[in-house]
Amino acid sequence: METDNFYEAIGGHPTFVKLIDVFYDGVAHDEVLRPMYPEEDLEPAKERFLMFLEQYWGGPKTYSETRGHPRLRMRHGPFQVTPLARDQWLLHMRTAVDSLELPPLYEATLWDYLDRAAHSLVNSA
Repeated sequence: METDNFYEAIGGHPTFVKLIDVFYDGVAHDEVLRPMYPEEDLEPAKERFLMFLEQYWGGPKTYSETRGHPRLRMRHGPFQVTPLARDQWLLHMRTAVDSLELPPLYEATLWDYLDRAAHSLVNSA
């Protein structure tokens, strides 16, 4: 399928659902990250992250319609995002990205964004 839309090019909604599911499977058992998710059930966090990533990559605008501007730094401000937390987040996200088995260019594009975003959110030593 030829398209200029990254979201569509990598498979749309099912691809992003898989990414989020695999990522949160790791987070659910991570001693560093799990405490940052106050809800007993990770489903609300999964839904928010899914909506954000889909919108960012050219999918539905559901995130902005329901939550407003992403304001990533502000939304992560209440949490101590340390270099260790960033590294754990990247560990689980790497597993999730790898599970998609994307063509190399798409994989590199997605990973570059996720890696930069994780580094930008560190707010504590």
